[in-house]
Amino acid sequence: MSDPGPIDLAGDLALIRAAARAAGVLAEQERSLGLTVTHKDGGSPVTNADMAVDAMLKSMLLTARPDYGWLSEETPDTPNRLTRRRIFVVDPIDGTVAFMKARPWWCVPIAIVEDGQPVAAVIHVPSMNDTFEATVGGGARLNDRPISASDVDTLDDAAVLADARLMEGPHWPEPWPPMRYEKRNALAYRMALVASGAFDAAIALTPKFDWDVCAGALIATEAGARVSDHHGRPWVFNRPDPRQASLVCSAPALHPLILRRTAPIPLAV
Repeated sequence: MSDPGPIDLAGDLALIRAAARAAGVLAEQERSLGLTVTHKDGGSPVTNADMAVDAMLKSMLLTARPDYGWLSEETPDTPNRLTRRRIFVVDPIDGTVAFMKARPWWCVPIAIVEDGQPVAAVIHVPSMNDTFEATVGGGARLNDRPISASDVDTLDDAAVLADARLMEGPHWPEPWPPMRYEKRNALAYRMALVASGAFDAAIALTPKFDWDVCAGALIATEAGARVSDHHGRPWVFNRPDPRQASLVCSAPALHPLILRRTAPIPLAV
């Protein structure tokens, strides 16, 4: 595995912050000119803006850090990233449906992974002019101000980003107490909202790709939240299969209460 030498966390964070903000500007410019929409296998949409932002980010980031690997939703994956100690993990536009409809809940998440764990991360939300960021051991911030997860310690009336139909279904061995459910299109944005204390938890019980959750994992963890799959297993990134089994991101006191209910559900991957 290639070794790019000592990491400059401050420099890397500044790089991905600038890149994410530039990506937001480009995405909005592309939308103003008109979007061309196609669909991937499985039916999810992708626009010309997704592809333009992906190309811009790849050029900007790999020119600055040519020894880093690359993993992006809109770039065909190759085994080359597995030979790199550090990689960029990018979703050019997370929440494409919201972006297409000019709704505010889309974002540009970028993370740098070293030895399987994120060490620098940015989630930029252009429509809100909000930038969430973190470095490992350096805490999490929103627009340069420190943020922290909520101190809620009971699921009753907790504010949760999840599918209410799933959570309120009859299949749970232990039913959930009444909670306040909302939706946001972008997974990364959901995790950022938990990191900032705006919501108490985000739960998704299907596999999630690294580019959807990697930046959010660091930002949430540095804000004091807990992040794992629904069995409580910690995440490892830059594996041959770039997916995590599921998502539980929550205020620290809620994490064991959520896992008690989700752990009986079989893992999907």
